[in-house]
Amino acid sequence: MYTSIKKYCDSLVLEFETIPQERKISLSKISEYIKVKLSDKEPVSLTYICTHNSRRSHFGQIWAAVASNYYAISNVHSFSGGTESTEFNNNAIEALKRVGFKTKALGTDKNAIQLVSYDDGENALECFSKVYDHPKNPQDKFAAIMTCSEAEQNCPFIPNVELRIATTYDDPKLFDGTDLCEEKYDERCRQIALETLYVFSKI
Repeated sequence: MYTSIKKYCDSLVLEFETIPQERKISLSKISEYIKVKLSDKEPVSLTYICTHNSRRSHFGQIWAAVASNYYAISNVHSFSGGTESTEFNNNAIEALKRVGFKTKALGTDKNAIQLVSYDDGENALECFSKVYDHPKNPQDKFAAIMTCSEAEQNCPFIPNVELRIATTYDDPKLFDGTDLCEEKYDERCRQIALETLYVFSKI
């Protein structure tokens, strides 16, 4: 794992007490799901879902991959999707870069695949905006983690899901084009990282 990301995680694991108890109850349900799947020697598939699959769901997918690596938990696979497809927002990408991730766009298309790396020894994550049931995502036996309230409300039914849970986050999009943009994206990235590390710390 890149040194800057490792240090970032090391600092966050000292802050688990800042997570509100009601959040911990929801997050622990994800931990329990992962533990049961692993105890049954089954692969774990986690799909993070928000409306546009442009910001928070990508943070969830990426930090789940990092957290499983940080805690040396194998056979966990993370994905993301939306109720519609847009693009992996550049402000979110820049927030990840500030943490220490390396990114590379495959092409110049608005919704080009972004290769996101957190470790030279691991395959880069392929991130792009897509609907939650896109062929690249699991079609059954997965957990759906709803990262925004709009997707939670507009997606009343997700086929073949084993666990559906809402861990919604405020949208940094509200600060696009403002002086607070960078701060709010960093804040959301850090919150999702903190809570995802908490999930994996319980396994």
